[in-house]
Amino acid sequence: MIHPKRANKMTRLMNSLKLGLMTAVAVGGLALSGTPASAHIACNRFGECWHTSARYDKYPANLGVVFHDDSWRATHTTHRHWRDDPKDDHGYYDHGHWRAF
Repeated sequence: MIHPKRANKMTRLMNSLKLGLMTAVAVGGLALSGTPASAHIACNRFGECWHTSARYDKYPANLGVVFHDDSWRATHTTHRHWRDDPKDDHGYYDHGHWRAF
C-alpha cells in the first residue's frame, strides 16, 4: 500500500506533467497556426537590414541588397543596423531613410 503523503506527491506530479503537456501542445498549435510576418531579411552593403515579404528586383544595384531567411538574424546581430520593418515593404533603406519603389 502507498503511503498517503507519497500518493499526494505522485498526484501533484502527474497533474504537473499533464499541465505541462497540455501547455506544450497549445503552444505548438499556436506556432503552427500563426503565419510569419515576413519571409525574408534584406540587407544592403551599408549593413542596414529589414524584413520584407518578397525578394523584389527593383533595388538599385549600387546598394548591393542581399537576402537571408528569418533565422539568419539570430546569429547576425553585430555590425548590422536593424531598421524598422516597413508596413509596405515595396522599397528599401538607404543611409537610414526609407525609399519607396
